Amino acid sequence: MVQHNDNADSQSSQIAAKQANYTLDGMEDGDADDVYSRANPARPGFTKSDQKDMWRMGKMQELKRSYRPLSALSFAVILTAVWEFLLVANTQGLIDGGLAGVFWSYIWTFIGFGFVELSLAEMASMAPISGGQYHWVSEFAPPNLQQFLSYVVGWMSTLSWQAGNASGSFLTGTIIQSLLVVNYPHYEPQRWQGTLFVFAMVIVLCVVNIWGSEIWAKIQNGLLILHIVVFLAVIITLWVLAPHQSAKAVFTEFTNAGGWPTMGLSLMVGQITALYAMLGSDATAHMSEEVRDAGRYVPISLFWSYMGNGAMAIVLLITYLFSIDNLEAALEDPSGFPFIYVFKSAVSTAGVNALTILVLILIIAANISFNASTARQTFAFARDKGLPFSKWLSHVNPQREVPVNAIIVTCACTMLLSLINIGSNVAFNAIISLQVVALFSTYAVSISCVLYRRIKHPELVPTARWSLGRWGIPVNIVGLSYSTFSFFWAFWPNETPVTLETFNWSVVLFVGVFIISLVMYIVQGRRVYKGPVADIRASRVD
Repeated sequence: MVQHNDNADSQSSQIAAKQANYTLDGMEDGDADDVYSRANPARPGFTKSDQKDMWRMGKMQELKRSYRPLSALSFAVILTAVWEFLLVANTQGLIDGGLAGVFWSYIWTFIGFGFVELSLAEMASMAPISGGQYHWVSEFAPPNLQQFLSYVVGWMSTLSWQAGNASGSFLTGTIIQSLLVVNYPHYEPQRWQGTLFVFAMVIVLCVVNIWGSEIWAKIQNGLLILHIVVFLAVIITLWVLAPHQSAKAVFTEFTNAGGWPTMGLSLMVGQITALYAMLGSDATAHMSEEVRDAGRYVPISLFWSYMGNGAMAIVLLITYLFSIDNLEAALEDPSGFPFIYVFKSAVSTAGVNALTILVLILIIAANISFNASTARQTFAFARDKGLPFSKWLSHVNPQREVPVNAIIVTCACTMLLSLINIGSNVAFNAIISLQVVALFSTYAVSISCVLYRRIKHPELVPTARWSLGRWGIPVNIVGLSYSTFSFFWAFWPNETPVTLETFNWSVVLFVGVFIISLVMYIVQGRRVYKGPVADIRASRVD
């Protein structure tokens, strides 16, 4: 039977599916494809390949496919914003590693995470759906573990994206405060003021993603041009006007200001700077149900956005590190951001304002897209009954064709998490750290599951239009190894000796969330959550 969601009564296509009551069992592929086409009428941009993918995964098309191939690539580039986040969030790397440490840790992160990205891109081609990791785990895991693993990964993925959404908004709030410090030296930033800036950011995210979602899809290419123009403006300004370090200092001088026993240990801790900049590179996978011809263009956007952003970040990083003439002064700058110290050493206050605002605009754009991706992941997990109030959370507004309720909940979560910052900056930073560890845990589990399927049952691996081919197994092995490696180091504190103020509480939060997911599974999940695999049709319609 054609399967549908509990919340789909408002959608005309799903009503048609109910009325048609077609039986697909025993039909030829072409007949099944024709039945699905009649039960789920085509919409603008809803290609034949999209129909086939959605039919195989047992899902109805509820969201509007607004993203064309180029705008999907632009969306991925803008959301990931590697050079922007590497520029504004590098304090820990400079403390634990110094100039050379930040550079070389980025290089090995770019290479290692690339294997993770390749694995995720191929899975996004096999199953181009908003659920992402928890869906892939459900489809590829051993049968006796599919339900449990998928449920836990779904919770980890949901919470990691929600935490990441909060971190981006928090970063914009603190950058705005730092500009106030630059322009008004007597201003003393207060945490509650930063939280109010976060609230303002959240209002922007909510408005754009609910009422401006269609327009947002159309301006992605323009934002991509801005992404490149601002990049050129920053690096040319620093090349021409900033004082410069020697090449020896940038590439060979390491710093261990975190008090670790060895330089090697300090470097391992400091690599979190590069990891944070790379996170979110799989975001377009969660927008798959809104990308035209998603099975082909989602993995293309994942791969090429990663390569393009990664290359730009190398140029930016070298330029930036050469421009830090005094590392200690940069780390102690009143603004709290070393990059603002660098800007001040190159240009006037007006120039600092201009450059910072341009970078801030791009980070806000990344936050808007990150919020959209987070809401889609939450919507998808609720659609599969993985979250409380699933019917309400997975509702899609029939006029706007976006998951309005999931967007509202995502914005509310960001506001609630930002309130923690008023009482304790340490606690809020721990929430942000949860993004890194939880997301890498979902990467490791999903890659291990597709690797299991490849080795144990290669005949059951779905056809991928963007395939790793014979390189699949070695790429998956390296990707799994790197995910495990990064997961381990993401738990470490910034410095020693470790106190209540410096302890990385993400380990406590991660274990706590894991226990909560186990309790939820026992109480509710095992009864109501069957996992996406329950809807998967055995054969792919080609």
